[in-house]
Amino acid sequence: MRWQRGGAEADRLARLRATWLGERKWSKSEFPSGRAAAPVLSRRLAESMGEGLAAAGSLVPVEIDAAAKGDEYFLFVVEAVVDCLDLRRSSKPKKIDGEVKKAVFRPEALPSHLPAFRLPQFPGAVQWNGWAADLLADLTGDQIERRLIWSEDPAARPHPDPWGI
Repeated sequence: MRWQRGGAEADRLARLRATWLGERKWSKSEFPSGRAAAPVLSRRLAESMGEGLAAAGSLVPVEIDAAAKGDEYFLFVVEAVVDCLDLRRSSKPKKIDGEVKKAVFRPEALPSHLPAFRLPQFPGAVQWNGWAADLLADLTGDQIERRLIWSEDPAARPHPDPWGI
């Protein structure tokens, strides 16, 4: 999203227009997010995540063309940008978008109290803290895949391509 890269208040969204793709009879996802930069949450998810979301950003209403009753979604605009990447031990951010394939965080700088944050080196992606990713997975069942990016636990194995499909 342009606002995340440039930070200009004029580029910030007040609402987002969207259209459902696919067959109406298909089940609807509660986390229909196609990009790491723009997590979209159903009303149920947003309410279940609680006030913690407000600590990291804001919810922008998503207006869905020809929406059915109950189709209420929000774009979670993560405003918290935290410089917690260990630049010496992490892979070099890609020039085109800042993607960091192998992230190593500085534990003392990691905002573990926030559900999510963005990195100044990779502002186009939302980094979810483990507890928030676990909560999202618990609330959505098999609708989302958690991919470990980093852990202080040496036995934990980060995903080899956390941003790939």
